[in-house]
Amino acid sequence: MWPWTSWFKDDPSKDDLENGKETQNERKRILLEKSKKKGKAKQVEGDERQIKHSKDHMGEEDVNHPPSICNGCRKPIEDGIHINAFDGLWHPLCLSRLPCQKPIMNELGRKFSYHPFWKEKYCPSHEEDGTAKCCSCERLESCSTKYVMLADGRWLCRECMECAIMDTVECHHLHREMRYFFQGLNMKIDKEFPLLLVEKEALNKAEKEENIDNNYGMLTRGICLSEGQMVKSVTKRPIMGPNDKLVGMDTKSQRVVGGCEVTAILILYGLPRLLTGYILAHEMMHAWLRLNGYRDLNIVLEEGLCQVLGHMWLVPQTYATPDVASVASSSSATTISKKSDLSDFEKELVEFCKYQIETDGSPVYGLGYKKVSQMMDSNHGKLKRTIEDIVRVSKNIPDSKF
Repeated sequence: MWPWTSWFKDDPSKDDLENGKETQNERKRILLEKSKKKGKAKQVEGDERQIKHSKDHMGEEDVNHPPSICNGCRKPIEDGIHINAFDGLWHPLCLSRLPCQKPIMNELGRKFSYHPFWKEKYCPSHEEDGTAKCCSCERLESCSTKYVMLADGRWLCRECMECAIMDTVECHHLHREMRYFFQGLNMKIDKEFPLLLVEKEALNKAEKEENIDNNYGMLTRGICLSEGQMVKSVTKRPIMGPNDKLVGMDTKSQRVVGGCEVTAILILYGLPRLLTGYILAHEMMHAWLRLNGYRDLNIVLEEGLCQVLGHMWLVPQTYATPDVASVASSSSATTISKKSDLSDFEKELVEFCKYQIETDGSPVYGLGYKKVSQMMDSNHGKLKRTIEDIVRVSKNIPDSKF
């Protein structure tokens, strides 16, 4: 009724109503539209007042917070179903196995393994089900990648294979570089002896013939020989064959002559240059000690010292440039390394090798590194003084009581 009342109020003449039915109907329609708009406006004003009143009386718990974001896919967790892991929230399906892309969960949704450096998550079953693991970087083969098998049964990921040293000839330059590194530390090694890259079987055989006590569960990747023996080294790098297996490798047997404190250094073939260099620095420290008459040292401290040298060689690798002074040395001796820029993966690999050394919890290599590092700190980084301390401690504390 209200529109009609308004219409009469606004109309100045009743004659127009009698004589113009069309005009009447048109005005009725217009006024009806106006009344509807007024009604809507009043409703909106009422709603706004109600919302404002509600906000004034609403507690923090009544606010609808935005959904959490999944740490895997970076999308909202709409249904609220999630797993709290690795300092974040995850959709259950996003927290998945690295190799097979199936959910990592037991009935509690909490079972998984995790690589502390690479931050990769995987199902614990892959540690025992034959899933390929890179012998260099320790990463598991995923469903989207294919690893390469070396002739001795070890696996290499594609990134490690791209920078791997595959035969003895390729290692000559690294051997020469390492001698300059030791010279820069005022620990020059004048004695010439071969550096040979070998397969796992040849390394295990040499270890037995050297009567090396390896009861600590450590994987042998390098040996400093002091006995004469036959060694089969890799002389020609393999090529890619069927089924992602490297084939066509040539080997050569040769006798390393005895009668000297150091006859050769053997290192596993097929490892990246940076890992090979770290192992070589470790073994060259053993060689320097033997050639300079340091015998019967405490095994924990000797291995720890060699680990310290390996770590010292790794430190400058990510920023090393041609013909610069060794940052590990206070001398002005320079290296002859003509290093090209490292790839992003190689830089990560350097950090991984350092991480392995620093976090090793083994009773010989790990404990030894920590103790010798403390000695180095006490001696302000002086290697010779630290070696003197190791000699002194070795005389007073036998291996069995260290």
